[in-house]
Amino acid sequence: MYLQSNKPISLLRYWTTRYLLTLCVGLLIIGIVSSIWIKDAATEKQLDVTRLFAEEVADRVVDDEGKLYVGETLHQILESRRRFMGVDRNLLLFIKDEHDQIIYKKSGLPSSFEEDLDRVLEIAEKADKVKSRHGDTLFVVKKDLDNDLQKLGTIILLFPETDIRVNKEQLQYLVIMLGSLGVLGWAVIYFHSKKLSRPIEDVVEAAKQIVEGNYDVTITKNIKEREIHELVHTFKEMADRLRQLERTRTELLAGVTHELKTPVTSISGLIQAINDKVVSGDEEREFLEICLNETKRLEKMVEDLLDFNSFAVGEITVQPEAQNLNKLIHEIASQWQIGQDVETITLTTRMPDQEWTILVDPGRVQQILINLLNNARQAVTDDGVIELHLYEKESELRIDVTDNGKGIREEEQSLVFERFFRGSNKKEKVRGLGLGLSFSKMMARALGGDLILTKSDANGSTFTLILPKISG
Repeated sequence: MYLQSNKPISLLRYWTTRYLLTLCVGLLIIGIVSSIWIKDAATEKQLDVTRLFAEEVADRVVDDEGKLYVGETLHQILESRRRFMGVDRNLLLFIKDEHDQIIYKKSGLPSSFEEDLDRVLEIAEKADKVKSRHGDTLFVVKKDLDNDLQKLGTIILLFPETDIRVNKEQLQYLVIMLGSLGVLGWAVIYFHSKKLSRPIEDVVEAAKQIVEGNYDVTITKNIKEREIHELVHTFKEMADRLRQLERTRTELLAGVTHELKTPVTSISGLIQAINDKVVSGDEEREFLEICLNETKRLEKMVEDLLDFNSFAVGEITVQPEAQNLNKLIHEIASQWQIGQDVETITLTTRMPDQEWTILVDPGRVQQILINLLNNARQAVTDDGVIELHLYEKESELRIDVTDNGKGIREEEQSLVFERFFRGSNKKEKVRGLGLGLSFSKMMARALGGDLILTKSDANGSTFTLILPKISG
């Protein structure tokens, strides 16, 4: 069963929700830390005021002769000073003499605390905090009373932790600040996420159009984010590529249908004429010979399609062996020229003085060069010139196949190695599936090299076979 919770949600909702949760957690942590800091600051302030009050008490209980003196009016004086200094009224004050005896105390302690007083004062002598048996925490401030010669006594001040009051205005400012940061943070992530999601939504809509078969999609928004810009740019390139592939597929189906239908129709008509005794004798043999040629042409097309299926999945076998490349090119040129019916085509070879022996599959090299020579033959007229040129360039050996034909149209030059692509000039005069150059390029790469179109203009074309220069 498909759970509703697994259903994808929008980018805007996804990121704003998660950011809001993260923001709330962050602000909560900041609020807790800030509250602790404010509480510590208030405690430290209370301690500082209490220390000043301890200094004030010390001045009141030590007379001019340097002796400890507690008069009857001390309570009223200290109470007046306490109120003046803003010391909390729950402050507990104890004065001990040099024998550690309490000679003065000011406290409003409950009877339960009075019973625990000795233990509390004993702990207060050594610690800055003390806890009563009831769990109340008291802060301790001590001040030693002495003159130049001896210790006179000790002043001990205690105030409960519950009396430390945090400034309400500070807490209000903290709440306002955290609330404002929360709203501002949410607004920022909301609007930025919304802006980020818009081009992605456009891409999604365009993708839906492509799924429906409409490849003419446009995304023209100016995007500043590099990653989103690259995504949109790559998607547009993909859409253009799909449009081109769809056009190629349509042309392929039409082309393959036409190329296969033409010989089949021709064979069918000729055989029907022979079967109906429309022709006889030499004409019958001529019809049969035409049927045989058309059958061979069909076989070649089927072989090309089968080779295409194998080559497309990378099943190109290469059997390298040491070969004298100069001699191999001469042999290929001679074999090809012998097989040509037209003798007015001139084929020349240009070789360097140095002979090159490399590791290469001679059969694959022959396939590539025969394809290039056949293409050159189709491009030139009966007075055409074709040249094979072997030369060295850096760490490579290159074989140029140059013709003086009409050349390839500039807008078609980037497509000559595409599978099933056939130039407009070739469509008008030569039948085929448009796989020769694509096969040849794949074989060249399997040999560790490449096949490129070096130049093409009104004076002719040059294809270059690149082979790695590995000495044998």
